[in-house]
Amino acid sequence: MGRAGRAAIQERLPGLRREWGLDFVVVNGENASSGHGLTAAHAKGLLEAGADCLTLGDHAFDQKDMLSFIEQEPRILRPLNYAREAPGKGARLFTATGGRKVLVAQVLGQVFMKRPFDDPFSAIDQVLRAHPLGGLAQATLVDIHCEATSEKMAMGHWCDGRASVVVGTHTHVPTGDAQILPGGTAFQSDAGMCGDYNSVIGMDKAEPLRRFITGMAKNRFTPASGEATLSGLFVETDDRTGKATRVRMIRVGGRLEASAP
Repeated sequence: MGRAGRAAIQERLPGLRREWGLDFVVVNGENASSGHGLTAAHAKGLLEAGADCLTLGDHAFDQKDMLSFIEQEPRILRPLNYAREAPGKGARLFTATGGRKVLVAQVLGQVFMKRPFDDPFSAIDQVLRAHPLGGLAQATLVDIHCEATSEKMAMGHWCDGRASVVVGTHTHVPTGDAQILPGGTAFQSDAGMCGDYNSVIGMDKAEPLRRFITGMAKNRFTPASGEATLSGLFVETDDRTGKATRVRMIRVGGRLEASAP
């Protein structure tokens, strides 16, 4: 989320990869550029910091240079069920440490979203059927980008046993429900943002408070710029089955500092 969130990734991710022995890292870059989308330059910075894949969301193309850059950079994914004519891909098979294959896919939810998107459940079903766990993909991560926790939970159960990880993004607030579902899929309703939590979902407090209290807008929203917390989800998987064996919420730095995995 904004400059603070980018700084949290760029300053902390290289060390965390070494310390925790991370094999594959997915970063949602949806709000990395001033809170609205992702520029090519900022995408390069996140990838250079150690991200193996960047996912986007409903603001995928707010930054116009992403329209062309996503075609040049295969490590960036936009939602599967975005407009059919949109550039880029919504799912891709990556090579992780040791040559293992990791499938990453992203879908947009429909509940409370400003635009009507295609059905995310049928979209992800096609991808998971084509890449069964234990086959070509040693692990599969699904990023469900939406507002409603109910829709995120439903997606987790829909993918249970067919994906290694289903994790929600979009609402910026980390949820306390990290778990392994009965079929072996690690799940968390929302990973939370990498950003300054002394804010209103990452934005400087003054303008959101003014709008809530008075009902009137005066200025544009601007990202908060204090010390950021790096938030995320740590998952270990079984190479043979692709199912999760361990899951833990991650909070590093800032106001939500927590222990290492």
